[in-house]
Amino acid sequence: MSSKAERPPVPERLPAPVVDAHTHLDACGAVTAADVSAMVDRAQAAGVDRVVTVADDLAAARWAAEASTWDARVFAAVAIHPTRTKDFGEPERSEIERLARRDRVVAIGETGLDYYWDYAPPAAQQEAFRWHIDLAKRVGKPLMIHDRDAHEDVLRILAEEGAPERVVFHCFSGDAEIARQCVDAGYVLSFAGTVTFRNAHALQEAARLVPSEQFLVETDAPFLTPHPFRGRPNEPYCTAYTVRYLADLREQSVEEVASAACRNAERVFRLPSVTLG
Repeated sequence: MSSKAERPPVPERLPAPVVDAHTHLDACGAVTAADVSAMVDRAQAAGVDRVVTVADDLAAARWAAEASTWDARVFAAVAIHPTRTKDFGEPERSEIERLARRDRVVAIGETGLDYYWDYAPPAAQQEAFRWHIDLAKRVGKPLMIHDRDAHEDVLRILAEEGAPERVVFHCFSGDAEIARQCVDAGYVLSFAGTVTFRNAHALQEAARLVPSEQFLVETDAPFLTPHPFRGRPNEPYCTAYTVRYLADLREQSVEEVASAACRNAERVFRLPSVTLG
């Protein structure tokens, strides 16, 4: 019997490469360059040839930006998570902007609104979100949004501020109606292991309707491990499980889903192509 502390098995390699559009390599236990390469080696064995490692505070932003220089398959996103915006002053903003301008930092994220937790008041979250929207536009990089129990305010603020050219809803959690609004606005929806959960009927309905040019796949590792391994440690290689689930859900081939998600990631994040060995 498998332990809840044990990683899921590395699945069969996908027939086409895919990008894990949102992971947290540091939270997965990576510290050194060797740790990072070992994790990405496991991912590549499953057909996940590149990852975007994402920050949620200043220390994580520094680490992600540096880790993206350790392995050609790793890219970074930097921002302050909405739950950490209670004290988001000028020193933090200046450093996030400095890191955001680095070449291998490919997105501003994760930023947005989180009304599930009460670590930061809504007013502070909304002001920080507006600042990150402006930063994304100033540096010309996509905005990676964290939206938890805040769909209406996230969409409203994007409309009020004027959304950047490229917007990604990380770990999309809305229903079909929210998905339609996002699709109509030109936003990209990123699906994590949550779409595979047995009780995720509204999310699954949303995933069916998103056009092939407007979705990504991600792990949000070490969280949200796909079914049937829910509750066990997640890593980028588990993207392959979500790809296969989405293929069944959308009545497409695994290769079609992987290829579309890969093309979208390359376009949104402006990633160089990589040929799997």
